[in-house]
Amino acid sequence: MKVLYLFLILLCTGCASLLHDGNHSGWKVIWEDDFSKDGAPDPAKWRFAGRRSPDWACYCADNPEITYVKDGFLYLKAVLNENPTDTAKYQTACIHTKDKFAFAYGKIEVRAKLARGKGSWPAIWLMPQDSKYGGWPKSGEIDIMEHLNYDTIFYQTLHSEYIDQMNQKNNPVYFATPSFKEGEFNVFGMEWYSDRLDFFVNGQKTFSYPKIGNADSRQWPFDQKFYLILNQALGGKWVGSIKDEELPVQMVVDWVKVSQKQN
Repeated sequence: MKVLYLFLILLCTGCASLLHDGNHSGWKVIWEDDFSKDGAPDPAKWRFAGRRSPDWACYCADNPEITYVKDGFLYLKAVLNENPTDTAKYQTACIHTKDKFAFAYGKIEVRAKLARGKGSWPAIWLMPQDSKYGGWPKSGEIDIMEHLNYDTIFYQTLHSEYIDQMNQKNNPVYFATPSFKEGEFNVFGMEWYSDRLDFFVNGQKTFSYPKIGNADSRQWPFDQKFYLILNQALGGKWVGSIKDEELPVQMVVDWVKVSQKQN
């Protein structure tokens, strides 16, 4: 009886180990950040995106007061600008992993909490490290999460020459607008294979975008390394006007994980 009891204990312990083993499903984490050190985001992993002309980047500011880690969370804020040496009306947090980390194929998951506000536009997305097929949209873009204003849904979208310039938006469908848990942390994810991209929220698949037969880079530029961007933007043509009295808004990130399948 005592031997049987010990056997059951060992069996249950083994089961518990399997349940908590991140590799039990065949995925192995190759890059992650759980934001455990207060202060600036880890410079070995992240860099500021800098201000540029696209709508998402037009207010980006390399400002540690709006982009910082505290108590295990990354804060990405969008605020009214109070810096007299900066002529922009707003400042927004924008960081990425370009030239520090990029990958092709695998699974990416980001646990994040979104805010609501008129003009708010947080995003989790991927862009090509080397743009081997040419400038946007020819080398592709993968949007894992974009949220607008007060929406109860978010957008998961792909961009390519096939979609944006050849206007092939229904064969196959290139986006989804799933709901999420408002005011709570959600896990936004994507699994990237050589023949398809599968999108998820909180472990539930939202849609899949396949590589079509005889595809070339116009439809499938997704065979090269992409890097990650996290940003809390404001306004623009798609999002619309900004309501200043609802600022600041922020996206809070708990962790980021990138995994790849093991043979």
